[in-house]
Amino acid sequence: MRAVARVAKGMVLAIIMALTAIVVWLSLAPPELLRVGTGYAAKIVCSNVFLAGRDADVVLASDVQAPGHPLLKLIHIDIDPDQRSVTARLLGAFAPGKATYREGLGCVSVPTGDGAAAQAIVVAGEPEVSAASGASWPEGDAVSAGDPRLSDILADPALVGPGMRAVVVVKDGRLVGEAYGEGFDASTPLLGWSMTKTVNAAIIGRLMTEGRIGFDDRNLLAEWTGDGRAQIRIRDLLAMEGGLDFDEEYGDVTDVTRMLYLERDMAAFAAARPLAADPGTSFNYASGASVLLAKIWMGKFADRAQALAYPRAALFQPLGMASAVMEGDATGTFVGSSYMYATARDWARFGLFLVQDGVWEGQRLLPEDFVGAMRRPTTASGGLYTEVQAWGVGPGEEPDEKFGIADDAFWLLGHDGQTIAVVPSENLVVVRLGLTPSELGYRPQWLVKAVADVLK
Repeated sequence: MRAVARVAKGMVLAIIMALTAIVVWLSLAPPELLRVGTGYAAKIVCSNVFLAGRDADVVLASDVQAPGHPLLKLIHIDIDPDQRSVTARLLGAFAPGKATYREGLGCVSVPTGDGAAAQAIVVAGEPEVSAASGASWPEGDAVSAGDPRLSDILADPALVGPGMRAVVVVKDGRLVGEAYGEGFDASTPLLGWSMTKTVNAAIIGRLMTEGRIGFDDRNLLAEWTGDGRAQIRIRDLLAMEGGLDFDEEYGDVTDVTRMLYLERDMAAFAAARPLAADPGTSFNYASGASVLLAKIWMGKFADRAQALAYPRAALFQPLGMASAVMEGDATGTFVGSSYMYATARDWARFGLFLVQDGVWEGQRLLPEDFVGAMRRPTTASGGLYTEVQAWGVGPGEEPDEKFGIADDAFWLLGHDGQTIAVVPSENLVVVRLGLTPSELGYRPQWLVKAVADVLK
């Protein structure tokens, strides 16, 4: 019996030592995958609480845990309302990830945990953006009764899809139908994820009208001087043909997750990637390319304050997109790949702007054929992607599979079911936002086809 007791004590001691070692390991050197998870959780909760005004517990249980990774269920959050910051930890103790709110810039991931320097970067002196009081949408926010032909479509769960948060339909320049999921309404800013890429591209288009940047500009970054990356052109990055080695896979520690949640300077990380192919020769969808585009266009200004104010002054103010906020990284570079929040109506304003070929209230804001380039599929992508940060096909679609939608349609697509279908020939825009992972099999093309058919 004494021998059994000694063995039992030894086993208990071994278990205690193992657990202690695990605790020390998680405390001092947590695996990067855990830090990605807590960084992601902190960022998503922060933006939705301090920018979108949503309940933190709901965001944690729905948005954060949507990817389904079991570790995300073990994450706890702490909110500091005075500092307007969020800290997420595994089991409430390990691998802390932090995000903090900045005025005019939404929330920012702070991988180092010190948000003071990041929080000092704000958009100062930004122009007021407001809709005309009492005016009809899009000039104002007055919306008359929707087209009754859309009632059944917008009430059909199979057409609006699981996890729908907002649908807005624009026909012939007017908002003719909208629907919202439970807990969301016309005033809720919603994350566009990669639809932000097209907005970022439009900002470059605004700079092109001023002669400050061009499609064929090379030698884009000082750190690329003297190697093959110096030959990368703006048009290469816009078409996702820059040739940089960048892994866009999610669910693990890859280039894109490292950039978004572990790197303080996202553009520096993307710029350091080596070439994997000659610029302009092959397609590789890479969020790093869009962050680099933001870094490059911001470099056209004399100081950071001017660059930070430019999206609002040059794009959001003219279009009346009062809710639109582009978020930046800890250095102040806009995360032009992923992070713009706006109400569904403001996303629809942007879609209408594209339907109108970059013209707003009679004023051309984008160069001639800039939107045309958004519509032209590239050879390197096999017809899937276009020359300027948009998609020639809807989610999960092949180039020859059109769902009966007009041939000139093009798409803004974002993670987990964010879509804007732009159909110039029918003067139609359909915005559909939600929390709809691709594995659910939903296709917004069904919605767009039904809307287009009934409005003909």
